[in-house]
Order: sequence, then structure tokens, then C-alpha cells
Amino acid sequence: MKLTTYFGERRRAGDRFLADRLIDVFAEHEIRMSLVMRGSEGFGARHGHRSDRLLTLSEDLPLVSVAVDTPARIEVALDAMRALPFRGLATLERARMLTGSLAAFELPEVRHEATKLTVYVGRQERAAGRPSYEAVVDLLHRLGIAGATVLLGVDGTAHGVRRRASFFGRNAAVPTMIVSVGEGHRIAEALPQLGDLLPRPLVTLERVRICKRDGVRLAEPERLPATDPSGLAVWQKLMVYAGEQARHGGRPLHPQLVRALRERSADGATTIRGIWGYHGAHRPHGDGFWQLRRRVPVVTIAIDRPDRIADWFAIVDELTDETGLVTSEMVPAFHAVDADRRRGGTSMAQRLVGD
Repeated sequence: MKLTTYFGERRRAGDRFLADRLIDVFAEHEIRMSLVMRGSEGFGARHGHRSDRLLTLSEDLPLVSVAVDTPARIEVALDAMRALPFRGLATLERARMLTGSLAAFELPEVRHEATKLTVYVGRQERAAGRPSYEAVVDLLHRLGIAGATVLLGVDGTAHGVRRRASFFGRNAAVPTMIVSVGEGHRIAEALPQLGDLLPRPLVTLERVRICKRDGVRLAEPERLPATDPSGLAVWQKLMVYAGEQARHGGRPLHPQLVRALRERSADGATTIRGIWGYHGAHRPHGDGFWQLRRRVPVVTIAIDRPDRIADWFAIVDELTDETGLVTSEMVPAFHAVDADRRRGGTSMAQRLVGD
């Protein structure tokens, strides 16, 4: 099970920041893998815009935390989190977690469906004589997987042990996640090679739909009902991957996505800047010391009800007319908490497949 939370950087829980308290919970319960990532732009239910491009607002950037473990461990962590004054968004999603020796196995191939592979490594761990994340991304690129984005954590747990970034340390074990999307047979082919490459591999597999790739529309998001057969609400997520230099109409793509969703009253969107990656046939890339223009990958995430996601996809479709990888997936549980309202809950809807 994967628990993801979205909240403001300055949000506090008593005399400490909420981000610290969350990782305390994950460490206390020895969650297999967790990390906190700093977003570069976004807005929440109250539509307050936060961006690292606006200095007056830069002290409250969006944060995203991800925790992955067995359902039993995540449920225990959720019980502990309920004691915190949490305001923000929390989602629960099903994932297949693999550790240790990674053997090849058959992944289901469904029309329009793909597999999202997430690999967790230390920030400065090494493999094949270079940073592990670069070695992993190069392997995925060689195997023809549609895209991969490396997202850097600033705090978290790795194999149940707290790993925090420090100003003077090497931060070798601070968790980093590599998110990739590709066809099931290509992801299956990558698994044993990842097992040979990494000393302590930990990966998750999730089912997604690739909606667009390099400006070409491949499919619409799944047509999901508002509720599952038991009456639990169903939610849906859009993710847009592209480089920071990606453009629409000559202007940066991802700020336009966030602004357009905010103007149309979406419940929220978050952009996270990566440090390395690629999409499509483009070579893996990141920032170089002598570069004047940033070439890092960027991902923007939006979650809402299925009927509203159809509207948000129309916006995304218009803005990604030249570049980008766009995916959609079902979110079984969505719980938004604000000062004066709550939406959804942590009971997980049944898995559904659209038409």
C-alpha cells in the first residue's frame, strides 16, 4: 500500500513542522520506505498559489510525502497520524512491492494500460561506478521504457531506518525515488536487471494508463464511476511529465498547467522538480555545472473526482500539444482536511477497470 500526503511546508504540528512529525511516525513504525519531497509550485483547496518563482511566497512551498509498506503497517501508521493536526490531502493506493532478488514475471497487458515502476535508492548510493539513480535511468532508457523521473527526498526512512538530509553530510542514504512508466513486458524485463544492478533493491509496481506521449494523444483517462459497488467514492489522478524547458505557445508548460487548473477551480495541483530523467526518445538529462538553462524533468499531479478529471484532461490535452508524457490512474482513497471541512476518507474503494 502507498500512502501519499500533500501539505504546506510551513504547516506545524505543535512546536515542530508537520513534515518532521510525519517522518517520526514512519520511523517509529519502521515503514519500509518513505520520503518527503519539496514541490516547486502548486495550490490546494483554498486556491492559494505557492511557487519558488515568487520570492514573497517561497517560504510555504508544497510538500509531498510518500510511504510504502504492507497494508498492516500503513494502517498502523495512519492510526498514529490521526493524532496529528493534519491539514492537506492524503491518498491511499494499491501497489505491488518487491524487495531482495527481483525475478522476471509476467505483467498483465490490458488495452491502453501500462505499468508504473518506482525504484527507491539512496541519494548518493552507487551502482556500476556512478550514482545509482543515473544507472537505473540509463537501464530503463535502453529498454525502451516511456519515461523516468528522479525525485529527491529531504527526509525519510529506508528499509525502516530514519534517513535525514544534513547540511554538512554526504546524505548517501537519504531516499530518492525513480518513477518510470512503460509497457508491462518492458517493465518485467527490467526487474531482474535492476536486481543485479542494486545491492538492496526496493521497487513498487502500479497500473496506469498512458494518455499522451510527445504530443500524440493515445487514450482518454478511464471512464470510472463516481462510486464502487459498495458506495465508496472513487477518485482519479493525472500526472504530466516533461522537462522544465517544455513549452506551450512559447511559454513554460508546467506553470501554465498549474495556473489553468487553478483558474478552473480544480481542488489542487502540485509540481515537483526532479534532478535527472527523460521521457520518450530523449536522452537522460539533468542539470550540468556549466549550463545556463535548467534541463531537469518536472512532474505535475492533479487528483479529483472522475467527472472532473475529464475536464482537467481537456486542459492538459490542450497544453501538451508538443511534448510530455501524460498518465491517469485510479485512486481508491482520498481524504482532504481543511480548517472547516473534510472530504472523502481512508476506506479504500474496490479496484475498477474503465472501458
